[in-house]
Amino acid sequence: MGSDLLIRRARYALMCDESGAWVEDIDIAIEGGRIAGVGRDLGDAGSVIDGRDLLVMPGLVNLHTHLAMTLLRGIAEEVDLQGFLERVWAEESRIMNAAGVYAGTRLGALEALLGGTTTTLDMYFHPREAHRAAVDVGLRHVTGPLFFSFPGPDHLQWDERMALARAWPKTLESLGGPFVPPALMPHAVFTVGVDNLSEIAALAREQGALVHTHASENDRENSDTIEATGMRPVSALNASGILALGPVLGHGVRLDEHDRALISATGTSVAHCPGSNLKLASGAADIVGYREQGIRVGIGTDGCSSSNDLDMFAAMRLATNLARLVHDDPAALSARDVVRAATIEGARALGLADRIGSIEVGKEADLIALDVNAPHLVPVRDPYTSVVFSAGRSDVRHVFVAGEPIVLDRRSARVDHDNVIAEARRAVTDASPRAGQQRL
Repeated sequence: MGSDLLIRRARYALMCDESGAWVEDIDIAIEGGRIAGVGRDLGDAGSVIDGRDLLVMPGLVNLHTHLAMTLLRGIAEEVDLQGFLERVWAEESRIMNAAGVYAGTRLGALEALLGGTTTTLDMYFHPREAHRAAVDVGLRHVTGPLFFSFPGPDHLQWDERMALARAWPKTLESLGGPFVPPALMPHAVFTVGVDNLSEIAALAREQGALVHTHASENDRENSDTIEATGMRPVSALNASGILALGPVLGHGVRLDEHDRALISATGTSVAHCPGSNLKLASGAADIVGYREQGIRVGIGTDGCSSSNDLDMFAAMRLATNLARLVHDDPAALSARDVVRAATIEGARALGLADRIGSIEVGKEADLIALDVNAPHLVPVRDPYTSVVFSAGRSDVRHVFVAGEPIVLDRRSARVDHDNVIAEARRAVTDASPRAGQQRL
């Protein structure tokens, strides 16, 4: 009996399993949404993809992003983190109602999938609308309620945020889509007080939820947090009980030795966002040092108003080169290491490594196929090196999520591109005008 789908004779496959191997001329069979076989001459299938010009690898895991901020692309240029937040929060109040988040997330999910990202850890307002949009497009989308200790751009009071969070596991189940864990998302220690963080920690323990927050993105965040709480962000997260849950920390650029020791001891992960950190001049995270201290590091893009795109290939290349520059060592971080950070290590940070992140029989088939029949990908001597230093998101030809073909021949099999783009543009133009802005 044949499989549902067979990628026949893939030229290369990056396994991203414990062996770290890559193989050539290999068949990958998919059945019931899972990888059913990896080998040669696996027989027939209901659908067959010729893999002779393809490099197959696990789908990329974007460990920190804000998908709906596609609608805010380009609004906060030539500013640091604090200047960025000042501009963005004003625009969010204007544009990011529930309809805006839905339209922006659809656009972001489409951009992500076309670029080879199959899973995102997405922090934003109106999580129900965001998740519904991402699932519509076909993304494996980890998200949850966002917390501020004040009303914030979404104008919710604390009790309303907690009510949304208590109902979130059932809401998530009702929306369907590929399996993801429930998540709770306090924005940061400088926007969520320690007492409120403790409430979130208690609810996360009760629900078995993942916690995701920003931490130590730049020096001023650290100093502002010390002024407000008497503690650095990581210490405040530890005091509140959040850190004991092994959360995912977005950025982690300015971590001192005490921070690193706490993060390592609790199994907490860091989502490294080199594009955003460089663009906002936040600094260069010492991810080589983090890894040496036992800290799991994944890769993220951040949102489109700080990094301006959702390009994980660019993020991988920046992460590798930046690490080498920081350590003055061209061997400080290998291409293989950074591909693993963007796949299996990201999956581990999300508690999903038993399902995704590597090409192994029994795992869900979250896979991408790159077309290596391009001038900039000839010759391929080491496929990991080619992926990080030569390939780009435009080379992604096919994308599968839980075995479903989501992108085929560089086009979404789920949604109409023109419709998604038109809805996103309409969400921006239909928003109330900025102060002083006139519509002609």
